[in-house]
Amino acid sequence: MAAEGGGKEMNEIKTQFTTREGVYKLLTHSEYSRPNRVPFNSQGSNPVKVSFVNVNDQSGNGDRICFNVGRELYFYIYKGVRKAADLSKPIDKRIYKGTQPTCHDFNPLTATAESVSLLVGFSAGQVQLIDPIKKETSKLFNEERLIDKSRVTCVRWVPGSESLFLVAHSSGSMYLYNVENTCGTTAPHYQLLKQGENYAVHTCKSKSARNPLLRWTVGEGALNEFAFSPDGKFLACASQDGFLRVFGFDAAELHGTMKSYFGGLLCVCWSPDGRYIVAGGEDDLVTVWSFLDCRVIARGHGHKSWVSVVAFDHCTTSVEDGDLPAEFSGSDEDFHEQNHFSAGRDRANSSHSRLSKRNSTDSRPVSVTYRFGSVGQDTQLCLWDLTEDILFPHLPLSRTRTHTNVMSATSPPATGQPPSTLSTTTSSGGTNSKDNLSNSSTSGNPTNSLPGTLPRSNSLPHSSNPAGGSTPNSNTGSSNSSSSTTATTKANSIIDSAFIATSVSKFATLSLHDSRKERHEKDHKRNHSMGHISSKSSDKLNQLSSSKMAKADAAKTLGTTLCPRMEEVPLLEPLVCKKIAHERLTVLIFLEDCLVTACQEGFVCTWARPGKVGLLSSQNNPANSPSGTVV
Repeated sequence: MAAEGGGKEMNEIKTQFTTREGVYKLLTHSEYSRPNRVPFNSQGSNPVKVSFVNVNDQSGNGDRICFNVGRELYFYIYKGVRKAADLSKPIDKRIYKGTQPTCHDFNPLTATAESVSLLVGFSAGQVQLIDPIKKETSKLFNEERLIDKSRVTCVRWVPGSESLFLVAHSSGSMYLYNVENTCGTTAPHYQLLKQGENYAVHTCKSKSARNPLLRWTVGEGALNEFAFSPDGKFLACASQDGFLRVFGFDAAELHGTMKSYFGGLLCVCWSPDGRYIVAGGEDDLVTVWSFLDCRVIARGHGHKSWVSVVAFDHCTTSVEDGDLPAEFSGSDEDFHEQNHFSAGRDRANSSHSRLSKRNSTDSRPVSVTYRFGSVGQDTQLCLWDLTEDILFPHLPLSRTRTHTNVMSATSPPATGQPPSTLSTTTSSGGTNSKDNLSNSSTSGNPTNSLPGTLPRSNSLPHSSNPAGGSTPNSNTGSSNSSSSTTATTKANSIIDSAFIATSVSKFATLSLHDSRKERHEKDHKRNHSMGHISSKSSDKLNQLSSSKMAKADAAKTLGTTLCPRMEEVPLLEPLVCKKIAHERLTVLIFLEDCLVTACQEGFVCTWARPGKVGLLSSQNNPANSPSGTVV
């Protein structure tokens, strides 16, 4: 178990924590789990996952929660901070034989009080479309496992679509489905549609419409998670080969890449405005990547084991100044309404320059803050603040940030790297029709010319290397990340192209199946919790998760814009780092009045935001508590 070892204080579970906005408190009566509340024996099972949807009913209880525990899938009314959870009355409960649910996703567009569309992915590769309110099973995709036999790692509805959804597998492939199409009785035949550096997109060759519409093969090994940008135009993929790859979804163009410090990437998320991507994985770090500049701008070190989930808190992400435009602040809905990649990019440009003026000419404080969180196999929850000293290191600060220390290495950081590298990466990033924010706002200051004294938000007192993160020597001169982003965006949509197989008949088909199987067999299991990773264990992880060639590639990327050295980028320390569970954590979701976590024992916990805990006080009497109920 993750909690083994250490003294009594080490294993103490926290029920509240404090940030600058106040105290977050665990609501014990709002805990969701299996009805008998017995901890689930999680050895060898798939991670517990949680999905939410709002059905907009008139009662004010519109939130619905779905979570999987082992072979079981539950669907409840989610009462959050308002009322205690009644586990004796699930709206729907399903127990599966021979396969386990691994992930799920609601379609928010079609959700009503009478009907919801829920996609469920399984360990054997199938995807089921169910309606837990009507208690119907509408369709089963990949039923005969002819499309892919490997575990489903991530399933998502395509934003803005009522019928298209994307499914990722541990084989390293992603498939685009249409709920209206059948899957066919024979294995699909594919034609190459588009190919780039370590990825390929194929269309399904068929006389009639059938699933899958498209097959993406991305990187080496498993594709652990993907996430759509807030406007739905871009797709970020976190892979077991340690690479983050960001694609323009419709045109299937590679926008940019990033490499983990070592090991695989397990999770990824976007900031609410689409400017930044955070990824976490087997290097115990959270890595912040700028979408506009296509480069790592910060790393966060607080976890003692693999990072399993990262998520932005849209309610705490803001600009604390009235003069700056509303693009930086506001609710999640505001961000979704803006198409910031078109006209919004111009507004962002002006806001950036306005921020520059305020910082350089005015002594009044301007505080740009992005809040994000992470949970890991070390059973810890970490909260992080991304502040303007990290986001805009070339601007003079209007006030001193929380002790930003000089790091141990004060030599010029980007040794041997030409200043033009990042600007070429950005300008050739497959996003023509967009303004180049870094070029227009930095006024001649190269994007990667970091100051000699690197800022560290809540600076760590010790050396910059994380646990197990020994820095091998490598040639720092070759930072050729621009080659991965040389393709320019085509006007035509690749989804449209998928329906017209005849237009791509001139392309040859790639046979990737055998090598995929071999890689899948070599993939190591991530079902166990790990303690502090030492240098030796990191070597073992590298041997298990990658080939000798991959190791050589990793040595080449270290010290480049794909993977800067630890001393070359700011190192964040968490605002909060608390042990909140006995078993590894698998869920972190930020809601309006609370945040939700879940651990592998099957307990889904609600943490009330500051000032929201009083809503439950009238409900906290023994009569309403279901804690003693066994069903």
